Amino acid sequence: MNKPSIYGLTLEQLTNWLGERGHKRSRAAQVWEWLYRKRATDFAEMHDVNPECLRLLADSFAVSTLGEHTRQESVDGTNKFLFRLADGNLIETVLMRHKFGLSVCVTTQVGCNIGCSFCASGLLAKSRDLASGEIVEQIMKVQLHLDAAGEGERVTHIVVMGIGEPFDNFANMVDFLNVVKDHKGLAVGARHITVSTSGLADKIVDFTDANLQVNLAVSLHAPNNELRTRIMKINRAIPIEKLMASIDYYLERTKRRVTIEYILLKDVNDCTAHAEELAGLLEARKELVNVNLIPYNPVDEHSQYQRSEQESILAFYDALKKRGMSVSVRLEHGTDIDAACGQLRSKQIRKEDRGGTGGVALG
Repeated sequence: MNKPSIYGLTLEQLTNWLGERGHKRSRAAQVWEWLYRKRATDFAEMHDVNPECLRLLADSFAVSTLGEHTRQESVDGTNKFLFRLADGNLIETVLMRHKFGLSVCVTTQVGCNIGCSFCASGLLAKSRDLASGEIVEQIMKVQLHLDAAGEGERVTHIVVMGIGEPFDNFANMVDFLNVVKDHKGLAVGARHITVSTSGLADKIVDFTDANLQVNLAVSLHAPNNELRTRIMKINRAIPIEKLMASIDYYLERTKRRVTIEYILLKDVNDCTAHAEELAGLLEARKELVNVNLIPYNPVDEHSQYQRSEQESILAFYDALKKRGMSVSVRLEHGTDIDAACGQLRSKQIRKEDRGGTGGVALG
């Protein structure tokens, strides 16, 4: 039976776990420093930690549960990692370079059941949630990759926008956030972390009440129920009215800005009438809302959708700006390496099904 990842424990959980087994609280702090500051990849490297404590940890946990299967590097410096989990499943993690720092997009589930009709990630149904340690370890693997390059770079920002619906794996996601935020560890600032959801309204309320101080992004993608239900089946269970009520709860309680994500699909949701309707929907909330327009990345299996023309994107943008909305167009990263979530994994699985050797790992 595979051992769980040590990265799955918050510092408090590790302290309590060791304490229940007769070890001092200070030993947890030592182990934590070795994991996140000194970035040990084996318990044997922790030479100043009590040997009995290390034996106990090694018998109960693993430091590494992810293996790098494939890595692709874009001309713009984006790195897409395909990791193999201990059970053989494949997940994707993406490192993006921005002017403001290095951002990592993490995956929270193997597959996805939300079923957005335009999304590559949903091509494979969810088979399981990732444990919190498997999510944390994605960050650690990327950081170790940066360490090996010898440039002194560190992960400064995190977006929880990879494969899966983060709020459908809520407890593990929260533990992940508490680990990466901890100032004694990776110390990624809460305001440098964004969690994206397709609109699980009840979980948005729970997220608000958890007071995690991280940013929230909501995938809306349509200004009315008829259109949203057509492209996002989740809207059948959670219509826009219920979703907006949960967003209002978040805005009222936190006074923090929400990002509304809107993917532009040619001749589907990208006309100026849709922009006007979207502005009307968000009018009362516009002081605390930013609309992020996303140019569509075509997926072979979703050939019914095409990327909006540049003129349509600009017209949509202008219509929102004229209504006083805060709006931006997402900067694309890694276009030459299939930047859309799920594409590398899907192509790899198809290769393996055909008996191919898969991609060649870089670096």
